[in-house]
Amino acid sequence: MSAAGTATLRHGQDGDVVVAAGDWTIAAAPVLAAEVAALARRHGRSLRVDASGIARLDTSGARLLLDLAGERGVDGLDATRRALVDAVAEADVAVKGPPPADGGLVALLARTGAAAEQVARDASQLLGFIGLVLATLARCLFVPRRWRLTSLAFHLEQTGLDAVPIVVLLNFLVGAVVAFLGATVLKDFGATVFTVELIGYSFLREFGVLLTAILIAGRSGSAFTAQIGSMKSREEIDAIRTLGLDPVEVLVLPRLLALLVALPALAFIAMLSGIVGGALVCALSMDISPTMFVTRFHDLAATRHFWVGMSKAPIFAFLIASIGCLEGFKVSGSAESVGTHTTSSVVQSIFVAILVDALAAIFYMEIDV
Repeated sequence: MSAAGTATLRHGQDGDVVVAAGDWTIAAAPVLAAEVAALARRHGRSLRVDASGIARLDTSGARLLLDLAGERGVDGLDATRRALVDAVAEADVAVKGPPPADGGLVALLARTGAAAEQVARDASQLLGFIGLVLATLARCLFVPRRWRLTSLAFHLEQTGLDAVPIVVLLNFLVGAVVAFLGATVLKDFGATVFTVELIGYSFLREFGVLLTAILIAGRSGSAFTAQIGSMKSREEIDAIRTLGLDPVEVLVLPRLLALLVALPALAFIAMLSGIVGGALVCALSMDISPTMFVTRFHDLAATRHFWVGMSKAPIFAFLIASIGCLEGFKVSGSAESVGTHTTSSVVQSIFVAILVDALAAIFYMEIDV
């Protein structure tokens, strides 16, 4: 009959040693676990364990020995039992989760650093992807047989025609709001008539193209990411490569070219609808007739402001399409990844659009345009 497992503390000149004897198996585990817990409570530190007296040992006993010995290790094991204990220790390391996160200032600094590193990584990837897209565009531009006109027409309809109603409605309402707010402020100075200049200047230079870019980033940029990401998760992009085709040429260029055509056209429509919304408010609440509105609008040198605004539209289109497609290629394969990168695409596109708009405003102000 096998002896029951025991764990006895022995005091010696070299320090305290726990002498393990008997059967350290799953059958004796409840009793041994209580003894190990009692020793740990009394001493509160890892103890040296002498396991030379153990008769039988399985994984449960090996786990208890490791709990008792901690980093001090277990002595007195033959090669077979040493291999068993080492295997249990390795398995324990493999299943351990990440260490608990630091709280307070350390956690804040760590998250800030990780976010800054991610921003730098995303910027580097975007620059590389833009270079790849430009190289592919240069390779295909003068080879008409490589133009994918059917795909281009499809994406023109999706990004351009289908977006007209929401662009018109949003800019019409914003134009009306700008007119109301401008009139409210200017009325105190007896300069209500300058609401016309406010509407024309703001929509021709800023609001028309910027609001359109934000709408397109949320509508078309996210669609590009979701479409390419879904293809990535279904391994369709791998199939395209297997056929000897370039995914950038097949998937990115039609979307990019469609947006390069659609966004300037939508920006022009947005400018018109915003100005019409402002003119309607001026006519209904400020006694500024349409004729007077058009006359003052013409005196604004509207052509110059119009081209300032329109010059930003192709840049917005290129960046939004590039970010949307790049985030689609980053999808790892799961539905969760598609959602994560779609959200990232919208956030990055809107941020980049506002950043470029701010830089353009500073540039045109410095050159007095």
